Amino acid sequence: MDVHVQIESRGDRADRIYRQLRDAIRDGRLRRGERLPASRDLASQLAVSRTTVTVAYERLTAEGYLASKVGSGTYVAATGAPSTVASRRAAGRGDSPHAGRHAGALPRRHWRHIDDPLWTEPLPIAYDFSVGTPDPALFPIEQWRRLVAGELRGGILRSAHYADPAGLKRLREALARHLGVARSVDAAADDVLITSGAQQAFDLIARILVDPGDLVAVEDPGYPPVRQLFETLGARVVPVPVDEHGIRVDSLPPRARLVYTTPSHQFPTGAVLSLERRTALLSWASANDAVIIEDDYDSEYRFGDRPLDPLQSLDGEGRVVYVGTFSKTMLPALRLGFLIAPASLMPALRSAKRLTDWHNDYLTQAAMARFIDSGGFARHVRQATKAYGARQRSIAAHVESLLGESMRVVPSVAGLHLCVVPADASIPFDAARVVADAAASGVAVQALSRFTLGHGAPDGLLLGFGSIAEADVPDGLRLLSRAIARSAHPQPAG
Repeated sequence: MDVHVQIESRGDRADRIYRQLRDAIRDGRLRRGERLPASRDLASQLAVSRTTVTVAYERLTAEGYLASKVGSGTYVAATGAPSTVASRRAAGRGDSPHAGRHAGALPRRHWRHIDDPLWTEPLPIAYDFSVGTPDPALFPIEQWRRLVAGELRGGILRSAHYADPAGLKRLREALARHLGVARSVDAAADDVLITSGAQQAFDLIARILVDPGDLVAVEDPGYPPVRQLFETLGARVVPVPVDEHGIRVDSLPPRARLVYTTPSHQFPTGAVLSLERRTALLSWASANDAVIIEDDYDSEYRFGDRPLDPLQSLDGEGRVVYVGTFSKTMLPALRLGFLIAPASLMPALRSAKRLTDWHNDYLTQAAMARFIDSGGFARHVRQATKAYGARQRSIAAHVESLLGESMRVVPSVAGLHLCVVPADASIPFDAARVVADAAASGVAVQALSRFTLGHGAPDGLLLGFGSIAEADVPDGLRLLSRAIARSAHPQPAG
């Protein structure tokens, strides 16, 4: 591999080459088995004599760092310690005079809770009720491999030009057709913009609509990364309570520039925004000259009646931006989402997308377009809905049989999780203790309070079913029921 070595005009150059290569081997930048440049090539690159490089190589070979193979070259023979680099960097963080300069550009309050992500590294959990993750075993891997291979053979990557920031037109056309049929969304291809997941869609919307100091209303409880995003852009984020009918329109703050809501499957409670509330929210936005972000993050999975029409299709003034994602229906790793916006906002959104990352990976977009047009995506959603529906029913039934005296399920007809709350709201419930106790027993659940701003809302638990097999649900909930019982009757210390 190519090696960069710093050479000054004076001093022992062979010693400098020796020390820098030795250090690179020791800290793991050069690994065992990697081939170094030939002495003639490195000498030419460094503008030194070949003898200078040969002396350094021979010294490293004598000390066991390098090994020469006749007719093949010079290779790294020693095993380095990659942790040396990380430890050295970590040790220097606190000493740098520049540490924290950029982190301090925004007030610390804008960054609160950002170090508490929703995602976690995989752990040895036997019963995983984590929220927001689809089952990778349901991903149509063979179909997807054929689609990607077909696009590669078709020459999708033969152009070296940058493309439309709004995304591949084939995918935008396919999405507009699919959403029109499946979700009654009123859109044409020109109304669609492809994003790197839903989170980028929220970022683009906020960048063009929100100035520092503007009021932004979000649901409480709600999705923390959206709230955190608005805060980092300098917005004044106002939490709005949620009940069994969705966001409380009568609690919206006046002069809010933007309202974020999840009307089809409120995150995390699972409530559906009633038609009366939808009409009231649109009227409120009109009266207050506000824009509504409609996050339809997982309503493709429906286990009950036909969903209410989205806000976007009821909007007669162009005040709703509809946001969706393939992270739940396909995989989060694809980083594929979209937004559908009024024509008045699309030029600014396209410009913001271009300035952010220009456009998404076209190979993934092309494969997704073909998957939708072939009918494969609709079939995949139907099959996944059948599997998830069985898991949802199993969780609801076992919660009733195992936890019926202490917990109840909040009704939900869509999505990848259920919310359970205390059957008697007057009895204190220590969700944090239950979560920790359950984790010790190999059960992963999340507390409802993790998604609130702490305004006295009742606590509960979220039970996701994207990462657990239906057969494992009874045993997992049996262990969870014991953790709940222990939290209600804690053992005395000692």
